[in-house]
Amino acid sequence: MIGRDRPPLFGQRALVTGASSGIGAAVAHALAAAGAAVGINHPVPATAAAAEQVAAGIREIGGTAAAFQADVSQEAEVEAMVAAFADRFGRLDILVANAGVQRDAPVERMTLAQWQQVLGVNLTGQFLCARAALRCFERQGVDPDLSRATGKIICMSSVHEVIPWAGHVNYAASKGGVAMLMKSLAQEVASRGIRVNAIAPGAIRTPINRQAWETPEALAALLRLIPYGRIGEAEDIANAAVWLASDDSDYITGTTLFVDGGMTLYPGFEDNG
Repeated sequence: MIGRDRPPLFGQRALVTGASSGIGAAVAHALAAAGAAVGINHPVPATAAAAEQVAAGIREIGGTAAAFQADVSQEAEVEAMVAAFADRFGRLDILVANAGVQRDAPVERMTLAQWQQVLGVNLTGQFLCARAALRCFERQGVDPDLSRATGKIICMSSVHEVIPWAGHVNYAASKGGVAMLMKSLAQEVASRGIRVNAIAPGAIRTPINRQAWETPEALAALLRLIPYGRIGEAEDIANAAVWLASDDSDYITGTTLFVDGGMTLYPGFEDNG
């Protein structure tokens, strides 16, 4: 059985989608620091250099990492990525389905292409990756020297699975879908020893949302939505991912962990509305 004197993910293999920057990159680093070999997914050739930089950073700290290109909204590319990962690392123990995009517009000006791209990556992509991971878990079975679970899936959601977001209906709809996808998957595969959970980040300091925090005025406006009084860091999400992937959370499945500084506490009502 697993010894308590070694890293919590020692010997495990993890695939993180959308890991060439931001939250995904931080999650990949944290999983590697916790002992896992990590696959760094990126979507297109133009992101290959960034993904390789993340992998190189992991190798610099003594970890094992490799980059894998795939557009997660495309079935054939997902299947090829997971097969390549299994060939490279021998097995798959952890999937962090993190890849996501925003294509924002008021609903009356939102194009069908904008709607379909966001739902394709954020929701269909999570389904395709989860399905491929589940097939790996089933073939492998449980290895008690690695984990009590047969496999672990962590879906990256958002506070907008519960908070409506005008001007972002495609994004909010995709994350609401992720919430029910995760719960339904968890219900279906729990009896096989497979755990499925989600993380719902709030406002996290990443390059994709720089306009929301890089000026004092923007940051002050943002902090009015966060009762805890600070913006989140990518490491806050990464730490949660390591815990959900480890046996420390072995009795947890079908749960969304909100990492949001209290954003879902509806701070507008803290003075009785």
